Amino acid sequence: MRIEKHQIEAANSDGIARHQKHLQFTFDMVPNAASIVDKLSAFNVAIPSWALGAGGTRFGRFSMGGEPGTLEDKLEDVGLLHALNGASGAISLHIPWDIPDNATHIKAMASQLDLRFDAMNSNTFQDQPHQALSYKFGSLQHTDAAVRKQAIDHNIEVISYGQALGSQSLTVWLADGSSFPGQLNFRHAFANTLQSLEEIYKSLPSDWKMFIEYKAFEPNFYSMTVGDWGASYMLASKLGSKAYTLVDLGHHLPNANIEQIVAILLMEGKLGGFHFNDSKYGDDDLTVGSINPYQLFLIFNELVEGMDARGMDHTVDLGWMIDASHNIKDPLEDLLQSVEAIMQAYAKALLVDTIALQQARENNDVVKSQEILQAAYQTDVRALVAEARLQNATALDPLGFYRSFQVRKKLIKERGSKAVATGL
Repeated sequence: MRIEKHQIEAANSDGIARHQKHLQFTFDMVPNAASIVDKLSAFNVAIPSWALGAGGTRFGRFSMGGEPGTLEDKLEDVGLLHALNGASGAISLHIPWDIPDNATHIKAMASQLDLRFDAMNSNTFQDQPHQALSYKFGSLQHTDAAVRKQAIDHNIEVISYGQALGSQSLTVWLADGSSFPGQLNFRHAFANTLQSLEEIYKSLPSDWKMFIEYKAFEPNFYSMTVGDWGASYMLASKLGSKAYTLVDLGHHLPNANIEQIVAILLMEGKLGGFHFNDSKYGDDDLTVGSINPYQLFLIFNELVEGMDARGMDHTVDLGWMIDASHNIKDPLEDLLQSVEAIMQAYAKALLVDTIALQQARENNDVVKSQEILQAAYQTDVRALVAEARLQNATALDPLGFYRSFQVRKKLIKERGSKAVATGL
């Protein structure tokens, strides 16, 4: 289904007066409010195709009904989100879950919905129907060269799909590792992985990037071959200038200082992008900002400071994507909440008085440094984020519109109560 501009305008009219009062108050309090709104208006976060259906756990999956059963349905769902918040203008596809059989048609449909194609994601962590060789004991690390070649060829195929759609990046996440001591020769596994990635890297178009994702544990629990940012950074550095580390916020051991990781990778020019989510215990893939919103703000503070120090464009020089999935929420509501949390964290990071903060640091004034950060974090920026949506002719209250318009009910009527998203 699609939402028309006039429907959004009609819904906005009810809340405009209240919004203007809130906005004026915020503008009076925030000296650079207008420039922040402009940056928010330009900022977009990609939506992963696999997050559009109900998520699941090892124990079960509870469908919401009306889920997207085709790639066209997924495009429409992302287009719907973008129509509501003006900040979801890209979709990230997972192959082979989302193979574009007719790339010309899919690309034209995306254009009609004002969407572009973000990073293409390969899948060597599952065995697919009719697959010749199994990834049970790894893919790019495998002891069998034939298995490694199968995984290499798959990634190269993913690149070709991306070229047809206008994507410019490939994300490689490996489930490779070991579950028991003695199962794996760590050095050989890492060397095989590097050699396999080198073969994939050779097939990257000149204007493409390769993002290498890491994860501390799961599905293997004794070792992960690309288990932390250092391993990813080492691989990216060895591969060349088109290879980068990708940070998934859930792919760390508890209490990891992700903001410090971000700062160092940015300093080295090797931070490629983000998968945003939140967690309490592990890779929970919860709604962004639902557990630790202050950490999200601190990460964005390092992103803004680090990108500005390198003269980077906030909108295009890093890959921004959500990777959240939960089995008890309407996935589209979850994504609307996640984008909102990201926009608020970004806005608060733009509020930080960087000159005063630097002076406090130079003077070793720990208390002042903390106060500067918390002053920005505690500022209510909701009116600025809403104003950015209005400038993009989208909904003043995306989640409120979604519910009052009964979008899920209409999707169920259109697609059926048993419709389940392809992929996961």
